[in-house]
Amino acid sequence: MYSAMLLAISIVALSQFALYYWRAVLAGVAATPVSDRVLVAAQVENGRVTPKDFQTLSGLHHLTLDLYPNRSGLGLVRLYYKVIEGLDVFLGKKIPAFTVWSESERVICAVTPPSRSIAACRPTST
Repeated sequence: MYSAMLLAISIVALSQFALYYWRAVLAGVAATPVSDRVLVAAQVENGRVTPKDFQTLSGLHHLTLDLYPNRSGLGLVRLYYKVIEGLDVFLGKKIPAFTVWSESERVICAVTPPSRSIAACRPTST
């Protein structure tokens, strides 16, 4: 019984660490500035990315996958975006602060595709 409880606590702690680590990596990638050319191509209004721009920016990212075929896609980012969007539908009306948080998270997801494309196009030093 003790070993099963220890295993369950370890799995929960490891899962929590993995989620926080992935979220930190996502925020780090999203912190890369998006070029003006990408914002114009995506027809982003006033140069300010909103959650509704995610589909457009991820479509632009999809066009750059041929530059570096070994790079991964945006599957987990899309999943995270959909989960946050779904939670906002259920909890947004009951908890107004959750709506603000979910919008900021979805903006991070929207900025991630062009940031990954820009990072992929940078030459690496050897």
